[in-house]
Amino acid sequence: MDCVESGKGHSKTCLLTLVERKTRKSIIRKMTSQTQAQVLKQLDELEDSLGTERFKQQFKSITVDNGSEFLDYKSLEGTVKSRENKRTHLFYCQPYSSYERGSNEQMHTLLRRFIPKGSDISQWSLNEIKEIENTINDYPRLLFDGLSANEKFEAFQEAIAS
Repeated sequence: MDCVESGKGHSKTCLLTLVERKTRKSIIRKMTSQTQAQVLKQLDELEDSLGTERFKQQFKSITVDNGSEFLDYKSLEGTVKSRENKRTHLFYCQPYSSYERGSNEQMHTLLRRFIPKGSDISQWSLNEIKEIENTINDYPRLLFDGLSANEKFEAFQEAIAS
């Protein structure tokens, strides 16, 4: 999980990016600022949309950098209903070791095809961000013999449900 910031001199709007490990499905959420509260809000909304049990199955662990928005690991690991119960395990990568989050960095490369570095992210609507997310997830992956992350994710969802 990581944040993509607007360029210097622009708004504080940023994107929270999360890559599901098995299927490489990208989740991109627009945030008004790069804060712990905003990250927690987005994770809570994702958990609400998936359900706690499905969230736990899909995101057994999440790797983050050492940004200030990720420092309160107990809140980020805790479920919406009870911060005492874990929904995931949070791991921190070493400083200046982006290779420890390779899937996330690769997704940022794809994201930058649509939102160039230095751009003001507030200029993109929620619908446009969703379209970018869908385009990235529909991209055929060599890793999956030409299947997209969306196709792998759907198969994974069916396997979890049965």
